[in-house]
Amino acid sequence: MHILIIEDDDEIARLTEIYLQSTGYETTVVSDGRLAIAAIKKLSPDLILLDLMLPGVDGFDICKQAREFYIGPIIVLTAVEDDISEVSLLKLGADDYLRKPAKPHIMSARIEALLRRSKMSNKKTEQESPKKLVINRDTLSVTLNNTTIDLTNSEFDMLVLLVDKVGQTVSRENCIQSLRGIHYDVTDRSIDMRISGLRKKLNDEKQPYKLIKTIRNKGYLLVDE
Repeated sequence: MHILIIEDDDEIARLTEIYLQSTGYETTVVSDGRLAIAAIKKLSPDLILLDLMLPGVDGFDICKQAREFYIGPIIVLTAVEDDISEVSLLKLGADDYLRKPAKPHIMSARIEALLRRSKMSNKKTEQESPKKLVINRDTLSVTLNNTTIDLTNSEFDMLVLLVDKVGQTVSRENCIQSLRGIHYDVTDRSIDMRISGLRKKLNDEKQPYKLIKTIRNKGYLLVDE
């Protein structure tokens, strides 16, 4: 897990980085508020530790700007003894705050809790957001979640075959018999190559497969969503 530390106090940043690295996190330090947004976009950290008082751009503005594109947890480090500031930060999108000087074990516990919550939230979102696959046979085009997918003719034919039998297992023999241009040999690897190409272009190349499942000793199945 990668944590971005946005802190202008070199000693605090150094000690925080040493502690987090010792507990297994990767870290990056940014000391200038004007560089913070670019760093967040470039690194896409799993969590941000954000100092409130920074040169160039303060933590309030960074938090507000970051929430336009960044969905990970943000913990604000503040020495400000002002409840209004804390409420404002939470309204701007901060997930938690710690008063300086933050005790390492408390900071670590807060980080673990937010990362755990973030992971569970992302998993739930993935489960509740099925991929929408649309095939236009007239134009030989395919879109996934409104994004056009560039398929070869052979990949398109394979996908159409699976779509026509969505929710059913299509055997390798059926694939070979139905698709022209494939040598009639059940051991031929061209079927596997087409499936592999489809999975990659549909962002489904990592197991467990979400769209095109392999049914052991039987064939392939397109999930009915």
